[in-house]
Amino acid sequence: MGFKHVLRRLVRLPTFTAITVATLGIGIGGNSAIFTVIEGVLLKPLPYPNPQELVQVDHAAPGMNITQAGSAPFLYFTYKDQSHVFAAIGMWRGGAVTLTGVGEPEEVRTLDVTEGVLNAVDARPLLGRVFSPSDDLPSSPRTAILTQGYWRTRFGGDPAILGRRIVLDGEAREIVGVLPESFEFLDRKFSLVLPLRLDPAKVFLGNFSFDGIARLKPGVSLAQANADVARMIPIALRRYPPFPGYTAKMFEDAGLVPSLRPLKDELVGDIGTVLWILMGTLAMVLLIACANVANLLLVRAEGRQQELAIRAALGADRGQIARELLLESLVLGLAGGVAGLVLAYGALRALTALAPANVPRLDAIAIDAPVVLFTLAISVVAALLFGSIPIFKYARPRLGTALRMGGRTASDSKERHRTRSTLVVVQVALALVLLISSGLMIRTFYALRHVNPGFERPEEVETLRLSIPSSDVRDPIQVVRMDQAILDKIAAIPGVAAVGMASHVPMTGQGWHDAMYAEDHPYSESRIPPLRAFKIVSPGFFKAMGNRMVAGRDFTWTDVFEERHVAIVSENLARELWQTPQAAIGKRVNEGMKATWREIVGVVSDERDDGVDQKAPMIVCWPVMMDKFAGDHPFIERTMSVAIRSSRAGTSGLLRDVGAAVWSVNPNLPLANVRTLQEIYDRSLARTSFALVMLAIAGAMALLLGVAGLYGVIAYSVSQRTREIGIRMALGARYEEVTRMFVRHGLSLTAVGIVCGLVASFALARLMSTLLFGVSATDSVTYALVSLGLAAAAVVASYVPARRATLVDPVHALRAE
Repeated sequence: MGFKHVLRRLVRLPTFTAITVATLGIGIGGNSAIFTVIEGVLLKPLPYPNPQELVQVDHAAPGMNITQAGSAPFLYFTYKDQSHVFAAIGMWRGGAVTLTGVGEPEEVRTLDVTEGVLNAVDARPLLGRVFSPSDDLPSSPRTAILTQGYWRTRFGGDPAILGRRIVLDGEAREIVGVLPESFEFLDRKFSLVLPLRLDPAKVFLGNFSFDGIARLKPGVSLAQANADVARMIPIALRRYPPFPGYTAKMFEDAGLVPSLRPLKDELVGDIGTVLWILMGTLAMVLLIACANVANLLLVRAEGRQQELAIRAALGADRGQIARELLLESLVLGLAGGVAGLVLAYGALRALTALAPANVPRLDAIAIDAPVVLFTLAISVVAALLFGSIPIFKYARPRLGTALRMGGRTASDSKERHRTRSTLVVVQVALALVLLISSGLMIRTFYALRHVNPGFERPEEVETLRLSIPSSDVRDPIQVVRMDQAILDKIAAIPGVAAVGMASHVPMTGQGWHDAMYAEDHPYSESRIPPLRAFKIVSPGFFKAMGNRMVAGRDFTWTDVFEERHVAIVSENLARELWQTPQAAIGKRVNEGMKATWREIVGVVSDERDDGVDQKAPMIVCWPVMMDKFAGDHPFIERTMSVAIRSSRAGTSGLLRDVGAAVWSVNPNLPLANVRTLQEIYDRSLARTSFALVMLAIAGAMALLLGVAGLYGVIAYSVSQRTREIGIRMALGARYEEVTRMFVRHGLSLTAVGIVCGLVASFALARLMSTLLFGVSATDSVTYALVSLGLAAAAVVASYVPARRATLVDPVHALRAE
């Protein structure tokens, strides 16, 4: 029997074929979709030559419990001069500048780099050149490189763009190159590349506010690179002076050590754990689908026993019959694979449209040759899996039994029931595992949603960023007066309840940490105290955010303009150092042992600055202008985030009014990063939301397939016992007794499956624990509710065919067969 014969046979059974292909399509499609994401995010190499040579140059400071400190200029210059293992090394950070002189003012995202960054990734320009070492010198003319997308949208793809000067933050820069559209730098979105222009003569120990990247020399291992960096760290500590107020001994006691890792690991982060867990869950869905199809094939093979027996009697050997059954399974498997690819394509289109915030490399996710080969492979494996059971059972028919089938005395054997029942138990057990995983994620999401983030009604808070460059307003006091004027203008807008500024809003990852000293706590001159989160805050910001003043008061504009030595701390910091918030009022703190002491005038409620799944950091808030701070005299922040509390938040009308208010003070200031606090809050839940949605879909598919499998077994059992049902009812059995008989059978299978599923879930609990928050991986409530829910679904799945059995006419049943 050839392929055409098998195809004709399947076409003549459209219902069976459609159900089988759809069932396989669901299982295979889910696995193809998640493998496409894994292949694009985790398995594809970075789009650079020899990407395995690229490393993230990071450091740890065990003495301060810091695992990822980043990189710093004093280390970069040392490594650049002293390294034996780096072919190229550079530092970078994201930034933003204001472009003026080309239409309306615009804030433009930038990638600020030392010249070694573009060399490390082997960037090739579309036009012009990349940066040379001279571009990175503080004394050299200022230059810039455009990305191709920005060149086209902002400058119309002007081929004469090279040599043109643009004004960024009030300073002219010459465009020296355009990068091609294919150029990517990790997952950063930017329009301009600018040189950092660091001055080695002004470098101090510290300033870990950069990321480092390097290309290893051919043949150098990661271990060798870490060893070489460890050799150079003491050289760097001796080479540069400490920042004023610090000592070299402090940095030595911090225990600075290298933490180099592949650049791709830095890009991917912890999403790999989520994706592999999802791959495992969808593999379970495929196993459930295979069990379902195996049951369908068993039923069909039993119906063909006479045909197979006749063929065996006519000389067909076991191998020929097995090949035909296997070929049929392979055809169904491949058809399911095609259906799965279609489903995977649709799922991936939806995923890229949603653009979950925690999934990197979305542009690299596509159905390509490896994905097609993977789909082909799992289609064949699935076919062998679900096709092997009927082959083992029916490839060698028992001729005498098979030829007698169809008589009145024929009945379904216990062996046949046992095989189908075993498959149902497997389905129920796997479905329970997936449903428990989904239930745990739902409980996690619920717990996260009920964490107090430290601010109120985020949907009523509009946020945006303003930057006043020194070229536009040079006098620091005038900058602060302009900030105050802008806030006053915004406050006068109808519907605005409160407005304020800060160096950053929560959950944006833009804050910084530094050492804080308390006057009444002794500190060793050789040891840096624990790092605290620093925040620059204007009067009115806490009210706009909905933060609660636990003790004391807010800053005032009098504090600011008289440069009073004041500070505000978070409640958890006050409790750690002084036991109660009230006791913190009047205490003094500063940012360095020789810095100015500042009196604590207020204690503000804790805020989940790093996301609702992270502990609230201990925060110190400083005024927007100080006479001496961090080496600046005076100190101001030129880039500030504005928080506006209004019932009109998120509307175009409010944004239009805010724009008019800002531009009435300074027409050169663009409004950047406009979004509500609710959007920022939701983005912080992206990792959990993504895992929740994916696991919920997998759980729903598992439940659907598991219930369908149970329904099929009970329905088939009813059809095979029609004559028995007729006899029972003719002898006086009641409808309820017949119904209970089949429901009891379904529940017994479900009970065994639930027990097996619970054991498996407990065994896999540790894998789920990394995704959970506020709930144990062995949460008894989730396990109990899911088990009861699955049992209820099993009752329904068993009751429907059982109820149909009671409608059998005893006379017709006795005449059956």
